[in-house]
Amino acid sequence: MTPRSLTGLGTLLRLALRRDRIRLPIWIVTIVGLVAIVAVTLGDLYPTAVARRQLSTTVGANPALRALLGPVYGRARLGGLVSWRMSFASLVLVPLMAIFAVVRHTRAEEEAGRLELLGSTVMGRRAPLLAALLVSWGAALVLGAGVTLTMLAVGSRFEGSLAMGAAFALSGMLFASVAAVCAQLTANARTASGAAILVLGVAFLLRSVGDAVDPRSWVTMASPLGWIVRMRVFGHVRWWLAGLALGVAVLLAVAADVLTTRRDLEAGLLPPRPGAAEAAGWLRGPLGLAWRLHRVAVLWWVVGLFALGLMYGGVAASVGQLVRQTPQLQQAFQAIGGQQALIDAFFATTMTIAGYLTAGFMVHTVLRLRAEETSMRADDVLATAVRRTPWALSHVAVAVAGGVLMLAAMGAGAGLTHGLRVGDVGHQLGRLVPAALGQLPAVLVVAAFGLALVGLAPRFVGLVWGALVAFLVLGELGPFLRLDQWLLDTSPFLHLARLPGGEVTLLPLAALTAVAVGLGAAGLLGLRHRDIGRV
Repeated sequence: MTPRSLTGLGTLLRLALRRDRIRLPIWIVTIVGLVAIVAVTLGDLYPTAVARRQLSTTVGANPALRALLGPVYGRARLGGLVSWRMSFASLVLVPLMAIFAVVRHTRAEEEAGRLELLGSTVMGRRAPLLAALLVSWGAALVLGAGVTLTMLAVGSRFEGSLAMGAAFALSGMLFASVAAVCAQLTANARTASGAAILVLGVAFLLRSVGDAVDPRSWVTMASPLGWIVRMRVFGHVRWWLAGLALGVAVLLAVAADVLTTRRDLEAGLLPPRPGAAEAAGWLRGPLGLAWRLHRVAVLWWVVGLFALGLMYGGVAASVGQLVRQTPQLQQAFQAIGGQQALIDAFFATTMTIAGYLTAGFMVHTVLRLRAEETSMRADDVLATAVRRTPWALSHVAVAVAGGVLMLAAMGAGAGLTHGLRVGDVGHQLGRLVPAALGQLPAVLVVAAFGLALVGLAPRFVGLVWGALVAFLVLGELGPFLRLDQWLLDTSPFLHLARLPGGEVTLLPLAALTAVAVGLGAAGLLGLRHRDIGRV
C-alpha cells in the first residue's frame, strides 16, 4: 500500500463523518442507552446474587431462550444478566450498523457515480474503502467504550465491563469487514448489503442452533457470533477469542483492500449474469419490473424466515422444561393453562420477531421508490406511458406479497418442526401459520409510514427506520421497564393479539388497517403531485 494510493484519505474521512454526523450518533446513543436502562432495571428487580443466580439457572438455562439470547455467564453478577439480555443488540444491531455504514460509503457511492467524480481528482484508489472502514470501526469502538463506561457506572467489575464493551465493538468491526468484502464482489449497494446481511443471518442461525443444543457445541464455534458469545463476558473471560475475532476482522479488511485493486470502478468481481436477448413479456409493465428488481430479496427473505421458523419450532417443546424445573412457575402456569400456555407465549414472542423482520423487508422494498428517484432511473420509467401511481403501487404490491409469504413461511417452518416433535403436524400448522400472519396489520402500518414519507417528505425517509427501532424497543423492553401505557400504545405491534393462545378482537385490526390505508393513500397522493427527484 503506497502513500499515493491513500491520497485524499483525510478529506474522505471528514466527508464521511460529516454525512454520518446524525445517523451514527443515533445508533450509538440508542444502544448504549438501552444497556443503561436494562442495567438499572435488572438491578432493581434482582438486587441480590441469590435472585440473579436463580433467574440464570431457570429462565436463562432454558434451551429455547439460549437459542434467542445465548447462555448466561457470570450468573450471580448483574453484568452477566445485562450482557445476556442485551445479546440481541450486540449480535444483530451493532453488525447492522456497521454493514450499512460501510456499504453506504463504498458501493453506494460508486453506484451513484460520486466516486467516479472524486476519482477524477487526485484521490487514491484505496482511500474510499479505508475511509469507510475507519468510520465504521471507529463507531464500533466508540460504542464499545460507551458500553464499558455504562457498566462501570452501575458498579460492575472492570474486566467484565471491558469484555462486554469489547464484544459490542468486535461484532461491529467484524461485520464491517464482511461488508467491505461483499462491496468488492457485487455490483450494487442492495446486493452488497443483502450479501453481508445473509452472512450475518447464517452466523446468527448457527450460533442459535449450537447454543440451543449445547452451549459447548462445535456448531456455535462455527459462527463468528459464537466467538463473541464464548468470550464468557462477566464469567472467566476468554480474551483469546476476542483476539481471534479481531484477527479475522483485520484479515477480511486486508482482503477487501486487495480486491478493490482487482476490479473496475462501478463493477464487482462477480460478473453479472447476461440477460436474455429480448425481455420477457411480463416485463412490459411496472409490476413486472418491480418483481424483477425485488425477486432475489423476496426469495432470500422467505427462505430465511422459513429456516428461522424451523429452528424456533424445534426448540419450542423444551420451553416446558422451565415449568418442571421451577415449582413456583409450575403453580403459576397451571392457573393459566399449564405448560401449553408457556409454549404459546414463546411462539407469540417469535412471531413478533418475525413481524419486525418482515416490517424491515417491506420498508426496504417501499423505500426503493426513493432510491429509483435519486438515481434518476425513475425518470426513464415515467417518461413512458407509465403513470406515477401504478409505478408506486407496483413496488407496494411486491412488498405486501413478499411480507405475506415471509410470515407464512415463518409459521410453516415453526409448525412443521414443532408438529413433528409433538406428533401433530396438521394441527400445529393450522395454529402457527395464522399466528404469524396475525402480525400483518402492524407490519402494514410501518410500511405505509415509509410510503407516506416517500410521497410527502422524501428528505426524511430515514425516519421510518427510527420508528421501527422505537417499536422494537417498546415491544421488547417497554413492559419490562414499566413504561406509561400511552407510550406503549404508539407501537402498532402492541395492539395485536398474542397468537397463538390469545383472543383476536376485530377493532384493533380494523383500526391498524385503516391507519395503514390512510398513510399509504397520503403517500401516493403526495407522490402524484410533487416533483420527481425532489431533494
